Parts: sequence; structure tokens; C-alpha cells
Amino acid sequence: MPRFFLAMLALVATQAMASCPQLEGDLIQGGLIWGDVAPGSRVTLDGQVLDVLDSGTFVAAFGRDAAPRSELVVTGPQPCKQLLEIKSRQYRISRVEGVPQQTVTPSAEHLERIRRERALVGAAKGQRLQRPDLLQNALAGFEWPARGRISGVYGSQRIYNGTPKNPHYGVDVAVPTGTPVYAPSAGVVTLAEPDLFYSGGTVILDHGYGLSSSFLHLSKVHVAVGQEIRTGDLIGEVGATGRATGPHLDWRMSWRSERVDPQLLVPPMPEPSGSGG
Repeated sequence: MPRFFLAMLALVATQAMASCPQLEGDLIQGGLIWGDVAPGSRVTLDGQVLDVLDSGTFVAAFGRDAAPRSELVVTGPQPCKQLLEIKSRQYRISRVEGVPQQTVTPSAEHLERIRRERALVGAAKGQRLQRPDLLQNALAGFEWPARGRISGVYGSQRIYNGTPKNPHYGVDVAVPTGTPVYAPSAGVVTLAEPDLFYSGGTVILDHGYGLSSSFLHLSKVHVAVGQEIRTGDLIGEVGATGRATGPHLDWRMSWRSERVDPQLLVPPMPEPSGSGG
């Protein structure tokens, strides 16, 4: 009887696993995942209810410091409970001493401006447009918004005078001022600001259901809030605005409140044209 009972448990577990969605994307800190369930299903990740499109597609992401395990639960026509193993990453940490304190700590006047601008950015990212067409376009693949030398990577962090600063949540592409910046995927513009304190010229593009791209330090912004953008459309030009030490594009991505590594969603950066072997 015990053997029969164990066999039945194994059979139920196997059937439950068989009904679990096949996940695409990256089970890693900073990774985006997606899959398909039976239409009408309810999907949660660590208790957080996910958006499920009428087609059954859902999307989720893991932040920079995501825990090593995450539980995906599907209820509906094909129930499933799955423990996901999230790969951890080692981030580049650099220490810089002797930096003038006024450079590290903004003034009271600047702090008020920073608070206002963070509210603008938060509202832009929080719209979560219900646009299945945009999300499906994004999940089909992203393109590089600019091509050049990668000068900064996701997750890296600097410690100034012993004080840790916020990690870097994007990928930096070092190219000259005026280099065109193109939309890596379709979306709707939810923020178009020429001069924010930290990020300078900034555009946020909503890809639907909490997934968005941000483009920082632009010298020129060529789009307006509410504008529909297709993959490859011009959205701005590279610059060194805001708190930047030189011209580059800082491309960031978010899903809800989680920061996503854009490099995981694009092919390797193409070699410069005319480069020799």
C-alpha cells in the first residue's frame, strides 16, 4: 500500500509538472521571463498576481538582487505549482575616495527637484498600458537602440567616500553626442523630458503590462508623451546631459518595480563596421 501511495504521488507530481508552462527568457537576476497558460488562468509569482493576456501569455521579471528561488503558481484549467531556481550574479563594485562631498550629496534645493522628478518617472512607469500588441512585439525580440562600445553594465555599483550609491540599472553605450537613438521595440511614450537632474534628456517607452524602456542623458528628444512608436523609430539623440561624465546612451528597462537587464533581451552588440580580424 505505501508503494502504491508513493507511486500515485509521483504520478500526480509528474502530471502537475507536465501542465506547467514552458518558460522563455532568463531565470537569472535581472532576467525577464514569459510563458503561456490556458486562457482564463490565474498566475502568481511569489504571491504577486501577474497579468494574463486573453491569449494566455504572461510576463514577469527578477530584480538585481532577486532571491535564489521563486514560486510560480497557476490556477485554472491546467493548475501548476513550480519552484524556479534563479541564477545569482556577481556585480562589478568600484570604490572611489576623495570625491568632493557636494558632488556625492545633493543640496536641499536639488533634493526637492529630485523628488519631483522621481514622481514624474514613477507615474510614467506606473501606467501599465493594457496593450497585448505592444507586449507581443516586445517578446518577439528587442533591437539595440544605439550601436557602439559598451561602457557600463547592469548591476554595477560605485562607493563614493565609503558611501554606497544606487546600483547602475542599465547598459551604457558610448557613442558621440548627436548619435541617433532608435526605439528597440514598439511602445507608447509616457515620459519625454529634456532636462532631469540625474538623467538629463529622458524618454520612457511603455511596452505594455508594466514593461518599459528608459533612455537617459539624451541631447535631443524627438518624441512627445502619448506618441505611438514603432520598432526602429527615431526617439532622440545621444548626449551627456544630467549627471553624465561623457556622451553615452544609458538604456534601462523595468517590469513593474523590478529592474531588468536590457542586455539579456538583445543579440550581442555588433562589431563596428570595417573592423578587422
